Amino acid sequence: MSFSDGASKSSSKSSTKPTYSRFTQQELPACKPILTPALVMATFIVIGITFIPIGLSHLSASENVVELVDQYDEVCIPADSSDPDVAYSKRIGYIQDQTTDKTCVRTLIVPKKMKQPIFVYYQLDQFYQNHRRYVKSRNDEQYRDPSASDKTGNCEPEAQLSEGQPIVPCGLIAWSLFNDTYTLSRNDVALPINKKGIAWESDRTHKFGDNVYSKNFQNRSLVGGGKLIDNIPLNQQEDLLVWMRTAALPNFRKLYGRIETDLEVNEIIKVVIQNNYNTYSFNGKKKLVISTTTWIGGKNDFLGMVYIIVGGVCLLIALVFITVYLIKPRPLGDPSYLSWNKNPASVQ
Repeated sequence: MSFSDGASKSSSKSSTKPTYSRFTQQELPACKPILTPALVMATFIVIGITFIPIGLSHLSASENVVELVDQYDEVCIPADSSDPDVAYSKRIGYIQDQTTDKTCVRTLIVPKKMKQPIFVYYQLDQFYQNHRRYVKSRNDEQYRDPSASDKTGNCEPEAQLSEGQPIVPCGLIAWSLFNDTYTLSRNDVALPINKKGIAWESDRTHKFGDNVYSKNFQNRSLVGGGKLIDNIPLNQQEDLLVWMRTAALPNFRKLYGRIETDLEVNEIIKVVIQNNYNTYSFNGKKKLVISTTTWIGGKNDFLGMVYIIVGGVCLLIALVFITVYLIKPRPLGDPSYLSWNKNPASVQ
């Protein structure tokens, strides 16, 4: 009886051994290409002749984009003093003075015909929306749920008023909302800018609530940027939604609106700017951008140039390989090139 018990125990121990399979033993079929000279050269040639036309098509599409860029931060402030310190204080005093008229009129000339829809952007340079503290200064639950208005975690220093009332929407991102405005006209006729549908659909339907309203916003002594309309829900104030999509790089553009009519060549566009946003304290720049789009989006030569450069380098490498192979061919798999098969005298 004891012998059988010992046998059963030994069999149970041996049963723990994993069963054999081709998967566990890494014996499944695998592709193991032999990199012959012909295969390597053909691969580089195919990549080259594929990438270069793609790059040329991207450059062609980018060239068809008509873009007007106007930097107005310097020209829309009073004349500077020759003393840099005085000039800096003038800029700060001008932009922070709520009683000063900050209207600025700019004139743009359309270089080519611009077919609608034409997109209007504002561009900020040297504005680091990717700063860790800035990005974290928000509370998505408060923006989405009206019952969570008291939840201001992570929103410091723009979380509550000094009396303890919560700020909605809280956080530095919302507080620094861009508040320059643009009014366009041509031939003394207003050129409407459609600001509907400029934010992401997911932001309007999921990230911001349709029954969440601003409260105590920009009511502190230090005003950061734009104001919100208290009786309109946050998900309908699309300028805020666009601004809350923080940019990854310090120089970025954000959509302001769309012009839904064609602009003809040499037409004069009058732009009335309310120069309210303070970029002078950190030496930032502000630009108004009016642009059309193509199938690749806005104007962007970088992607096309990358495709062309990579394709050209691949063709150059293929040409070098072909030249070397023709001048000094090398037999495939010749064992005489192995070090242990060479003549010791020749190795020395």
